[in-house]
Amino acid sequence: MAIPPQTFPTRKRRPSAESFISPKLTDLNLLQSLLHLTHQISSLNPTTSHFLHNRISSSTIRKTQLLGVVFEDLLRVSNSNSAKTSSTSLLLCLEEMYIVLHRIKTLVEDCFNGSKFSILMQIENIADTFNKLTGELSTLLDIFPLQELDLNADVRELVLLIRKQCSESKPLLEEEQMELRKDVVSILEGIKREIVPNQTHLASIFEKLEIRDSSSCRAEIENLHEEIQNRSEEQSKSEIVALIGLVRFAKCVLFGASTPSPGSESLQRKPSLEITVPADYRCPISLELMRDPVVVATGQTYDRVSIKLWMESGHNTCPKTGQTLAHTDLIPNHALRNMIAMWCCEQRIPFEAETVTGKINGGITNKTALEATRMTASFLVNKLKVPLTVSVPDYQSMEDTNAVVYELRVLAKTDSDSRACIAEAGAIPLLVRYLTSQNPSLQVNSVTTILNLSILEANKAMIMDTDGALNGVAEVLRSGATWEAKANAAATVFSLSGVAAFRKRLGRKARVISGLIELAKIGPEGAKRDALAAILNLAADRETVARLVECGTVEMTAQVMAAMPEEAVTILEAVVKRGGLVAVAAAYVGIKKLGTVLREGSERARESAAATLVTMCRKGGSEIVAELAAIPGVERVIWELMAVGSVRGRRKAATLLRILRRWAAGLDGGESEGFSTATVVSSSTTVVIPTTSSLAQ
Repeated sequence: MAIPPQTFPTRKRRPSAESFISPKLTDLNLLQSLLHLTHQISSLNPTTSHFLHNRISSSTIRKTQLLGVVFEDLLRVSNSNSAKTSSTSLLLCLEEMYIVLHRIKTLVEDCFNGSKFSILMQIENIADTFNKLTGELSTLLDIFPLQELDLNADVRELVLLIRKQCSESKPLLEEEQMELRKDVVSILEGIKREIVPNQTHLASIFEKLEIRDSSSCRAEIENLHEEIQNRSEEQSKSEIVALIGLVRFAKCVLFGASTPSPGSESLQRKPSLEITVPADYRCPISLELMRDPVVVATGQTYDRVSIKLWMESGHNTCPKTGQTLAHTDLIPNHALRNMIAMWCCEQRIPFEAETVTGKINGGITNKTALEATRMTASFLVNKLKVPLTVSVPDYQSMEDTNAVVYELRVLAKTDSDSRACIAEAGAIPLLVRYLTSQNPSLQVNSVTTILNLSILEANKAMIMDTDGALNGVAEVLRSGATWEAKANAAATVFSLSGVAAFRKRLGRKARVISGLIELAKIGPEGAKRDALAAILNLAADRETVARLVECGTVEMTAQVMAAMPEEAVTILEAVVKRGGLVAVAAAYVGIKKLGTVLREGSERARESAAATLVTMCRKGGSEIVAELAAIPGVERVIWELMAVGSVRGRRKAATLLRILRRWAAGLDGGESEGFSTATVVSSSTTVVIPTTSSLAQ
C-alpha cells in the first residue's frame, strides 16, 4: 500500500523515512500518532487561500481534519476497551494510513514553503499527486473494519462520508491557473527571442503569485536555488534556471533595485559576509568558495575554472607560489571537495551547481536565462547612466544609486555570463565614478562589483583601459571608508595582476604598491591576506620587485612574518630572488625570523624560508652566511628539513647546509644546487651531504 517515491514530483527535500516505512507502535501510540499527524496537516492550512493550491490542497486537508475526528473516537474506544482496537486488520489499516498521511503532510509542506513558480509549472503533476493520495485513503477506508468497532453513530456516518468523498475525488485545477502558466511560458519564450516582457503583464503575474516586493522575490530566488539542488535531469534544471533569470529581472523592473534589510540580506550574501568562508575553502585566484578544487604540480589547490583560465591566459607558473609548473595536469582534490560540500550543507549554502544564469555545472547553456540576465544588466546599468553634467544627488538619490550598484554587485557574483552581460552594458565606467564616493556603502559596493567583474578574463582588459579605474582602485586601497572596501580593492589588484602585461602596469603605480603594503601592515586578517596575495602576484615581475623593495615590502614581511609566516616568506623569497643585492641587504635584518620559520613553520613556509636563505647567502656573501650560522641550532633544523621536508625543501636544505659547511671551512659559499656525495671536515663536525637517491627514500 505504501506509495513509491516516483509518484511525487521533484521537491525541495527528500521525504522522511516515515513516508515509506510503517511505524512500529502499539495500537494506542499509533492512534495518538495519527491524531497528532492530522492536527499537523490541519495547521498547515493557510488563513488566506493561496491562489495556486487553495482547491488542490484544501480539499485533502479538509478530509484529514475529518479523519482526526474518527481517530479521536477510536482513542475513546481504545481507552475503554483496548481489545476492540487491537485487531490485526485494523492495525494494518492504520499503519498504512499513517504512511499516506505522512506523505500528504510532506507534499503540503513543500507546496506552501517551496517556489511558487516551480509549483505553477508543475501544477497538473501536483494536482494528480494529491488525487492519487486521496485515492489511497479511499482504498484504506474501503477495508477499514467499521463494523468491528464500537464507534458513535455520527462517527460511523462520518467515515462513510469521507470514504465517499475520497472515492469521488478528481484532480482539481482551475482555468485561471492553467492560463497563468501559459502566460509564464509565453514570457519565457519571448525572452528567449530577446523580447522584453511587458511590465504590466509581468506585474499581473507576480501579483497573482503573491510575489509583491523585493523581499519576496529574493525568497523566491532562494527557493528556486534549493529546488534545483534536487533536480537530476539537466532539462529540468534548465527550466528552473530560466525561472531564476525571470524572477531576477522582474525584481529589478517591478520593485526597483533595493539594498536588502539586514535580516533578508544575510540570505543573499550569506557566503561572503554573514558567514566567513574558511581560508582553505577559498580559491586563491578568485577568492571565492571552491566548487571543483584541483591540485596543480606545486601541490597548491585552486578552483578548476579559475586555474584553467590562468593557464589558458599563457601562464606556466603557480599563482600562489610563483614556481614554474612542471606539468599542467589538474588532479581533483576529492577529499577537500567533500569537506566543502559538508560545510556548505551545514551552512545551507547551495554547492553542487552554479546555476544562476545560463550555465548548469559549467555545461548546458539556457538561452532564456542568458537573455533575462542581459536584460537585467541593461536595465540596471541604464539606471546609472545619468548625464555627467548633472550632479548625481540632484538626479537620483544616493540611496537609489547604492541600491542599483548593490544589485549589480550581487549579479556580478553569480557567474561568468552575468559578468559578461554587465560589462557589455557599459557598467565599468559608471562604477568607477563611485569609487571616490563619500558614502561608505556605495564605495564598497562599487569596488566589490568591479572585483567580481574582474574575475572574467575578458573584463580585465576593459577595467585596465577604463579612464580612472586604476587610480580609483588605488584611492580606495589607500583611503577607503571601510576595511571591506580596502580589502576588496586589494583583491581587485590581485585579480588584475594575473595578466603579465597588467602586472607591469600595476607595478608602475606607486600608490597601488604603497597602499598594499600599508594594508598588509595594519589591516585585519582578511584584508592582510588579500594585500599579501596581490603583492605576491606583483613580485612575479622583476621590474616591479625593485619598486616593492623601495616601498618597504621586505620590512613589511618581517613585520607580519610571525602572524602569517607562509605568505610573508613566500613574498620574501620572490623579492629576494628577483631584487638583487638591494633586496638582500634589506632582508638582512630578517634572517633570524627566517630561522624561526625554518624551525617552526609549516612545510611550505619552511621550504620558502630555505629557498630565501639560499638566495641571500649566494648573493650576500659571507656576512649573510655568518648571520645565519649564528642562529642557535640552525644546523639541526636544516637536517630535519632534509629528512622530512618536501622534495624542493629537502633540495634547498641540502644546498643551504653545503653553503654553511663551505663557510665553516673557510671556502666561498657559491655552491650550485643539486645533490652530490661529499664529506666536509671542520674543526668540530664531519658532515656527510646525502645523495639525491638517499633523500628520495
